[in-house]
Amino acid sequence: MAEYKLLLPSMGEGVMEATIISWLFNEGDSVKEDDSVVEIATDKVDSDVPTPVSGKIVKILKQKDEVAKVGEAIAILEIEGEGGNTASEEVKTETPAAAPDAETLKTIEEPLKVAASTEFSGDIYLSPLVKSIAQQENISETELKTIKGSGLEGRITKEDILAYVKNRGSQPVQQAAPVQTPSAPQPVATSAPAATITAAAGDEIIPMDRMRKIIAENMVKAKQIAPHVTSFIETDVTNVVKWRNKNKSLFEKREGEKLTFMPIFVKAVVKAIQDFPMINVSISGENIIKKKNINIGMATALPDGNLIVPVIKNADQLSLSGLAKAINDLAYRARNKKLRPEDTQGATYTISNVGSFGNLMGTPIIPQPQVAILAIGAIVKKPAVLETPDGDVIAIRNLMFMSHSYDHRVVDGSLGGMMLKHVHDYLENWDLNTEI
Repeated sequence: MAEYKLLLPSMGEGVMEATIISWLFNEGDSVKEDDSVVEIATDKVDSDVPTPVSGKIVKILKQKDEVAKVGEAIAILEIEGEGGNTASEEVKTETPAAAPDAETLKTIEEPLKVAASTEFSGDIYLSPLVKSIAQQENISETELKTIKGSGLEGRITKEDILAYVKNRGSQPVQQAAPVQTPSAPQPVATSAPAATITAAAGDEIIPMDRMRKIIAENMVKAKQIAPHVTSFIETDVTNVVKWRNKNKSLFEKREGEKLTFMPIFVKAVVKAIQDFPMINVSISGENIIKKKNINIGMATALPDGNLIVPVIKNADQLSLSGLAKAINDLAYRARNKKLRPEDTQGATYTISNVGSFGNLMGTPIIPQPQVAILAIGAIVKKPAVLETPDGDVIAIRNLMFMSHSYDHRVVDGSLGGMMLKHVHDYLENWDLNTEI
């Protein structure tokens, strides 16, 4: 028998560490190749780590709530074969054989160095999690340079910065200007602290889980940064419904995939963004960054009640069939904790399908650093007035409300309203002969 070190795999560019949420097996349990053995969390997404080999877990090295670095051993498995503690050399897998050395780490973090330059000078390397904590706590660059990092090449780890925050009030520190996010200036005024609520007899106290805390922080931040305006429109999607009914069985037989309404909505939104590219922007200080790529985020409800937004990359380059496959894949992996951190990054515009819960409309919050989001309501049959060559008639039609929230710093009512109207027009005039 030989030992095999299960290492924390790479999770995408810029992601250098993860927190252990829970082990799905105990010490002494046998596991098979590709079994998910542990749930981990980064600052972007929760996911499972599979084992690339079969064997028995003899030692768990990282316990719940502990942080592991990419390439670090998190467990030891006993596997068939010989070679003592050199099993990682005998079993060829895609898992890294060792923690990255200093040169490798520098190469991996180079893109992060560039990204961080809008907030801190280029000689400070920060993981996304550490950078997020620094922003939330308004830790200046001057302060960051006083923190002695315990990571490779003196990198500041999560534990380093949290320890600094804990002891910050007792240490005299040279204060600098508050850290500015790349998407917008910090708000001038903050909201009043929330009132302390005392639980009454019989009330149940439910601590927020990690994802709910992140959602709460992001939503408050988004509302503080962007002045929200919402426009509404009612759309006749009868042609869309007829087209889907005609093609869904054929598509499922041919592709083995469900054909939902979402690919059609995404296609209409992409066309409207191409008509109005200034909706596909972000704000950095006093600059507007016009995005080259059209990456559509789709808000997805999870079984535990939380929300995540996987991203359809380069949606303008996908056909309807390609969009359907991408959407189904992302939705499935989101609900089964199979998303990679990069699957939730880079959205330039987001769609939220509130109609999937039977809601007619909503006023969605714009995810930073985007400047707009579209909410799709439930499709409902209603009597409607139609104009015909012989005069107006009343007919039963499939109608749907859409609501468009946009950041009034850069998107005025004309742009936000015209963008919504174009999505409306593309859906109302959907060609029944469109190929899938």
